[in-house]
Amino acid sequence: MGVVPTLYATSDLHVTHQGNAPLVDRIQPTSAEDWLLVVGDVGERMSAVVDTLAVLRERFATVVWVPGNHELWTTVKDPDTHRGKDRYDELVRRCRAIGVLTPEDEFPVWRHGARPLTIAPLFLLYDYTWRTPSAEDVPLEEAMRQAREAGVVCTDEYLLHADPFESRARWCASRLELTEKKLAAIPADHGTVLMSHWPLHRHPTAPLHYPEFAMWCGTKETADWHLRFRAEVAVYGHLHIPRTTYHDRVRFEEVSLGYPREWRKRARGAVPMRALL
Repeated sequence: MGVVPTLYATSDLHVTHQGNAPLVDRIQPTSAEDWLLVVGDVGERMSAVVDTLAVLRERFATVVWVPGNHELWTTVKDPDTHRGKDRYDELVRRCRAIGVLTPEDEFPVWRHGARPLTIAPLFLLYDYTWRTPSAEDVPLEEAMRQAREAGVVCTDEYLLHADPFESRARWCASRLELTEKKLAAIPADHGTVLMSHWPLHRHPTAPLHYPEFAMWCGTKETADWHLRFRAEVAVYGHLHIPRTTYHDRVRFEEVSLGYPREWRKRARGAVPMRALL
């Protein structure tokens, strides 16, 4: 009987931050059949993202990637000037060229457990519907004003362009529609591993030091997806609060590495990869 492979996950590697790039060397399989889920924010420069994914693809039998907000930034330091959806499409094209699966590809199936698990990479963004109680019923402009007064405005507002959509919220709505149809087509006897850079449910944002930041972390539209689509585990990053939680008896795994200033303070230090299954 052969060795049962392991499904690993990582996110928020931020390889362009000094001290993080060497940690990619620690992301190694324990068998030739292991899979790796990369849940966004590999880096800001497109070349760094693709080069890192290519290294990981050489090590793992299957690598599945979803973008985070940092991959979608268009910065003056990146010679690649793609913006918005064009930037995402170019990342997908380059991932396919190196054999890395994306949200635009057919969902792969993990067949090493009690039931088949469809691995569903989701690119959804956010729509500003996760508000603080004081901003719950006010216009978005007022909620943004409150966030600015609190000193909390996500850099996405300056670097993550929505072209050709009129806003990131409209792009999010489009992605929700496309993704929901694809999830609905998963065979009914399959469970799922839902992987999204932004958490699908709001409960992981509870520990945020600045609750206003939740506006840039997800959407109310996915609040029941872990139940509707039979999730065995929902994997996410973005928050840089690595931990395991449960909601409706479904396991949620935050698998971020984070910035050096963050992981250096943790008792375990840097944990660039976690075993899921």
